[in-house]
Amino acid sequence: MLIETLSTARDLSRLREIVGVLARNGVGDLFTRLGFARALRRAGLALRIPRAASLGETPPEVRMRRALEELGPTFVKLGQLLSGRTDLLPPEWTSELAKLREHAAPVAWEEIRAQLTRDLGRPPEQVFASLDPKPLAAASIAQVHRARLADGSEVVLKVRRPGIVPRVAADLRLIARLAEIAEKELPEVRRLRPRAIARQFESSMRAELDLSLEARQLERIAGQIVARREIVIPRVHQRFTTPSLLVQEFLDGPSLDQWIAKGRPGHFDPHRIAAVGAATILEMVFVHGLYHADPHGGNVLVLPDGRLGLLDFGMVGRLTDERRREFLELLEAVVKSRAPEVALVLLDWAGEGEVDEALLNHDVALFLDRHVGARLADIDLSALLADIAVLVRDNGLALPADVAMLLKVFVTLDSLGLALDPDFALAREVEPFVDRLVRAERRPLAVLRRGVGEISRAVGELPRGLRPLLARLRHGRFHLEIELSRIEDLSHDFQRSVNRLTVGIVTAALIVGTSIALTVPSGSTVLGLPAFAFLGFASSLVLGVGLLVSIARSGH
Repeated sequence: MLIETLSTARDLSRLREIVGVLARNGVGDLFTRLGFARALRRAGLALRIPRAASLGETPPEVRMRRALEELGPTFVKLGQLLSGRTDLLPPEWTSELAKLREHAAPVAWEEIRAQLTRDLGRPPEQVFASLDPKPLAAASIAQVHRARLADGSEVVLKVRRPGIVPRVAADLRLIARLAEIAEKELPEVRRLRPRAIARQFESSMRAELDLSLEARQLERIAGQIVARREIVIPRVHQRFTTPSLLVQEFLDGPSLDQWIAKGRPGHFDPHRIAAVGAATILEMVFVHGLYHADPHGGNVLVLPDGRLGLLDFGMVGRLTDERRREFLELLEAVVKSRAPEVALVLLDWAGEGEVDEALLNHDVALFLDRHVGARLADIDLSALLADIAVLVRDNGLALPADVAMLLKVFVTLDSLGLALDPDFALAREVEPFVDRLVRAERRPLAVLRRGVGEISRAVGELPRGLRPLLARLRHGRFHLEIELSRIEDLSHDFQRSVNRLTVGIVTAALIVGTSIALTVPSGSTVLGLPAFAFLGFASSLVLGVGLLVSIARSGH
């Protein structure tokens, strides 16, 4: 089935490469169980898998990380996404996958120049007063070059790697199909919800490949936090920007990681930097609902005047009003030690699936015991979020993708804040936003507006949901689907019963035919019976005894 759905010979070749790499790293058993090696052989693509003697001594999470690195940028980014899913994977796996880094060799300048010529409609030398062919940075999706416009403005050019789109598209097709088959065929993988992860990953990758979308996201976020004078977001030069080229203002300064490594030069207060950075991201999250989703130390610059520059808006998170309200309800229920409310939010987030609610409530009570009596400002938010992830994972639940992304952002903020200021507490920075939002949510007008909105949506959804059903009834296309568990066993039992019935009918027919044959004169006899009649009775006896033995063995 997999082979039939692959669209090109290149997809088949890439599948062989993926299976081979995973097998070489000792994680190919999954693909063998799913029948991919056999399917590839049917397609005429043989696998040559060398054996590695040391694989048995290497932990499986290490082998997986090595395999993802070998498979290239798409799979490295998939591993990076999974490293934030602490609600699905155990700590040893997320810690190992967090080591994944994009090791991308720079693209030759001739190829970059040809790409720029296509994007700009003319050679880049006719557009820029100067252009450095040596890249400032090279990543798996794009690489960055410094340039100067005719008016003297310093800019950076983020250029998408030539030819990367078809390669990523092929990988995304394979990942989506593999996730679908794995969720259907492997019960131990089903809990990880591979299809949902594949959809989230595809959306993230397609957004990251479109540099014009990154430009729009950058400008939108810059407009939201325009009042924060301590933060600088580079200005986009839209007239040059395309899906494969982003031209933006050059910000000069070391990254936070570099600034800390150099001993924090200058007279800048690390405590203030940590507080300003955290408050900015939290405002994006709780006030605007659109936020920078990768605020690590490499994406934050320390500018010469002490302000902070934010870079790389290829990955952004979105938080709807409803999700924000649920998150606030969870924090409030934790602070006030309301176990049923915590369990209810987690069940709403988990969606469909069988859950042992008694066990969940018990685990929630134990979880709250570790945080009882603490004000929000005094809570170790990273430890709290880690405990929630363990609680979700141990009960076979999963967080929605937007909540999982938000938790990862909070953990990143907390880690970066502590690197700047040992006394930094993310919960203290979160508390003012939570208090403000809780007060706003509880205003009578807000409660009334929310109630009216929920009733209107429910009433509006009713006729919309009935419309397809009425259309099918009107056109005679209504059908009822029934899903039976263990259908294969039922089919096997039915076939066995039919076979027994057939043997019984044949036996009865032989007996009747033989009885008739007794009345026909015959020359030869056996034990005083005509030979033909004796043969018929003997056959009937054998078939009858065999049928009785079969029934006795089955117990039915």
